[in-house]
Amino acid sequence: MPTKPYGLICPITHACEVLEPRWTIPILTEMWGGATRYNDIRRGVGNISTALLSRRLKELVAQGLIERLEDPATGQVDYIRTQRAIELEPVLDAMGKWAQRNIQANDALANLTVSNLMWQMRNYLDPEHLPVRQLVFQFRFTDPDLEYSKYWALIRPGFPIEICVTAPSDKIDLYIETNCMSLSSIILSRTTIARELEEGRLFLSGDAILSRTMDRWFYHWTKQDLSEVIQYKGDLSKEAIPTYDAAE
Repeated sequence: MPTKPYGLICPITHACEVLEPRWTIPILTEMWGGATRYNDIRRGVGNISTALLSRRLKELVAQGLIERLEDPATGQVDYIRTQRAIELEPVLDAMGKWAQRNIQANDALANLTVSNLMWQMRNYLDPEHLPVRQLVFQFRFTDPDLEYSKYWALIRPGFPIEICVTAPSDKIDLYIETNCMSLSSIILSRTTIARELEEGRLFLSGDAILSRTMDRWFYHWTKQDLSEVIQYKGDLSKEAIPTYDAAE
């Protein structure tokens, strides 16, 4: 945390002294989303070093924003938010709405990686709006220089959703061809599934019902009037998705 205060008599500056260090707000936001374990927080936050994350978590504990709980039997450590952090939810929510209104999608999502997006994909697929049976989705990304261009989501009734980088042996029910910016923009309601399909940045094949109902089971931002949200301006000449044979 900062060692030298601003020296201003203003509550906002006092809050900044606590929240301003880099990664503090993303860590709290990830924990608001349900992450409690160190590795889950690290994967959700993204490009943060393990040393810096450990330091930030210690600082947040010292600030009384989170609590560190260790199971004496297993040594497993969880981090939970305190009431002080929970009271920040309206602030973080307002910041998110401000960003949706004022920051271009291309800028807001420029640093998002496919690996981070797919790690969080478990939160974006709603089993309540999917057929009650085992399903396998294949995601194929056309972004350059990826460690993995294909991911698979395994959805089984009664079990947590699994995201894999190796193909399961089960039949694939839905093929999703896209790029990171397009899929992220759908999640943030910076664009729509229909628009991405029409403009060639999203391609679906496989089960017709799953394709037709994607707007029901795939998460998208609903916290504000979408007329206030700056829409994604994709470049068709660069971002159109080539179609692939499902067997590829």
